[in-house]
Amino acid sequence: MAQIRNFAFLAQLRSDASHFVIRYRKGSVRQSGKGLVFWFRPETASIAELPMDDREMTIFIKGRSADFQDVNVQGVLNWRIADPEKVAERIDFTISLANGQYIRDPIERIETRLAGLVNQATVQYLAEATVRELLDAGVEPLRQRLETALAGEPALNDIGLAIVAARLNNLAPSSELERALQTPTFEALQQKADEAVFERRALAVEKERAIEENTLNNKVELARREKLLITEEAENSKSRAMARAEAQQVEANAEAARIRTIETANAESETAHIAVYRDLAPGVLLGLAAREMAGKLDNIEHLNITPDILAAVMREFGGKVEGAQNVALMPQPQENDPGPTVPKTRRSRKT
Repeated sequence: MAQIRNFAFLAQLRSDASHFVIRYRKGSVRQSGKGLVFWFRPETASIAELPMDDREMTIFIKGRSADFQDVNVQGVLNWRIADPEKVAERIDFTISLANGQYIRDPIERIETRLAGLVNQATVQYLAEATVRELLDAGVEPLRQRLETALAGEPALNDIGLAIVAARLNNLAPSSELERALQTPTFEALQQKADEAVFERRALAVEKERAIEENTLNNKVELARREKLLITEEAENSKSRAMARAEAQQVEANAEAARIRTIETANAESETAHIAVYRDLAPGVLLGLAAREMAGKLDNIEHLNITPDILAAVMREFGGKVEGAQNVALMPQPQENDPGPTVPKTRRSRKT
């Protein structure tokens, strides 16, 4: 804002470099420019000050789509004064010569006019498409539409205003419609999330089943190997038992063969021995028996000879000469051979 100092009948104005000042006297422009400093007489001067910097204007527009749904648009519109003298002719920017404040509110009037133009262009754009198409397109088509419409607006060019840029940050339906539109997407996302949860659970169950199956397979494999081991041990035990049995059988067969051989030899010897004595006379046999008995008298404790036995022996010796001759022809006993002894009637020996 301009700074004004009053000195009696004179006053001094000092303006900023971003403000354009126009001094009127008697309805004619006496002085104009940016960043002026001058003296003037308050009773004969009229001064207008116009801001030359870019201005921002917040816009909020509520329109209706082609399918009769409410749509809200929010953003910011940048504008500036392109021709200050034209603007000063159409809009009152006169300032008070006492304090430099605007007598009226020219900025608000300009923003009101701009808001009307923006609202008109936005409502027309929203009415051309359905709410779904508007939401799918976003804010960029509407922004380009606003800049094009305002740049070629004759009402702005006539008063010396220019649009710098239009920035839109939101294009949304009503809260109820927004929730209704979000429901399918939300449900779809929720369904995908549920499916992901189910897939994770199914994967976890599958992994757990695989682990259990692997554990069961391991147990089955261990049982099979244990069974094979038991079978092999049984086969080995059976083989060892059969080997021992075969060895014992071989040993028994060998022992039996040895015993048979010995017994056969003994039997043959005994048979030959018996064959020798079979053809001898009874007397000879008695003599041999007596000689054999005489050789074992040390081991005989009791010997009983009955009269019947003695009579029979005597008869045998007395009745058969051939037996006596055979006895005479028998080999004589050696020195150590005690020879036949006369049997005693009764002999007892105690050791």
